[in-house]
Amino acid sequence: MSKGVRSYRELRVFASAVELRRGAFEASKTWSKAERYALTDQVRRSSRSVGANIAEAWSKRRYPRHFVAKLTDAHGEAEETGVWLDTARECGYLTGDQHADLMALVRATAGGLATMIRQSDRWAGSPDGSVREVDVPYDLDPMSDLDPDG
Repeated sequence: MSKGVRSYRELRVFASAVELRRGAFEASKTWSKAERYALTDQVRRSSRSVGANIAEAWSKRRYPRHFVAKLTDAHGEAEETGVWLDTARECGYLTGDQHADLMALVRATAGGLATMIRQSDRWAGSPDGSVREVDVPYDLDPMSDLDPDG
């Protein structure tokens, strides 16, 4: 089953990116003040960048290479967020459960982006500006090959 999508805000991967952004922000509120310009800033910036790059990709979806390039940037930011969350766990700022919950969002977001990169033609715009988002599970292996041609 598929549904018509007229805005990036309607994409499941964008919803996942928003949850990741909110979760990272909420978790980082309690971190040490000494981390304000280091870890806290990094995790907030990278998590916020995921959704921004999805929005930018959406605006470029009529140009396949630009679309995929911005999705790839979003994927990279999601993975970077995961690294900062790992660091926060190592520093004792996140519990195991908090880390696991946030990393599940990282995997869901990265997996959704990987699927969009591999199958970018499914999100190609129609003349009326809508696209079809097929309701299939996202690839949850963000480490897999992201080459859309192969």
